[in-house]
Amino acid sequence: MYDGVSLSDSLQRAAGELRVSVKRRDGESVLDGLRQAGCLKARFPRAVVPGWFDATTVNTSGGVVGGDRLDSVISVGEGARATIASQAAERFYRALPGSAPSRVRTSIAVGPDAVAEWLPQETILFDRCSLDRRLTIDVALGASFLGVEMLVFGRAAMGERVVTARLRDLIQVRRGEDLLLHDAIRLDGEVDRKMERTAIAGGARAVATVVYVAADAEARLEPVRAAADCGASVWNGMLVARILAADGATARGGVVAVLSVLRDGRPLPRVWLC
Repeated sequence: MYDGVSLSDSLQRAAGELRVSVKRRDGESVLDGLRQAGCLKARFPRAVVPGWFDATTVNTSGGVVGGDRLDSVISVGEGARATIASQAAERFYRALPGSAPSRVRTSIAVGPDAVAEWLPQETILFDRCSLDRRLTIDVALGASFLGVEMLVFGRAAMGERVVTARLRDLIQVRRGEDLLLHDAIRLDGEVDRKMERTAIAGGARAVATVVYVAADAEARLEPVRAAADCGASVWNGMLVARILAADGATARGGVVAVLSVLRDGRPLPRVWLC
């Protein structure tokens, strides 16, 4: 017996905090500050391209369940160049009845004349997961940003399906004082059935969103459309591409094709190739 305390409240939950700041020094992009607590860590592999700073995030908890809290703050200072990737796909497992949702917050600030890339690998959702996630990006005037988010509703190769779930997912992009993007996904209850609707996913089980904020965004539109089977639009110096696929592997292939165009053929972070 738990004497008035629910089972979900009595279980230990994972918490993680990560703060990484990057600055420009002597023509190179270098680490300026680092704070890591709990299950969130960062590793800094040798730069693939000169002048760029590479960081890889790690969640040592091995997956995310209801009640976990993960908070990351990334700052790329004036003139710096940084690519932030994740070590592996993140997994959101079944939440116990009555438990709080997994809470994930990521904030990225891109300083004047800086370039930041947010390239996590797939987010894999499991049946009956509960997730509340927000990604907020503040891009200074004259700065550039490239970001990717992929949602996979069950691993097709394992025969998995997300029958029911609770999902709140928000991507918000600001440039200066202007709100460029407020992209919110809200799915509750019978997710598998809802994904069949034409207005939602048309039967797709993987959704990828690519956001590119840069002075040349408009010029990149047609090359992006030619590179992958995606819907893409551009406005106010921002390009947004959406990829729908039957499975995560197909969505990932489309994302890689789009990134190749937007990154001018620079190699992907090594963790993407593992």
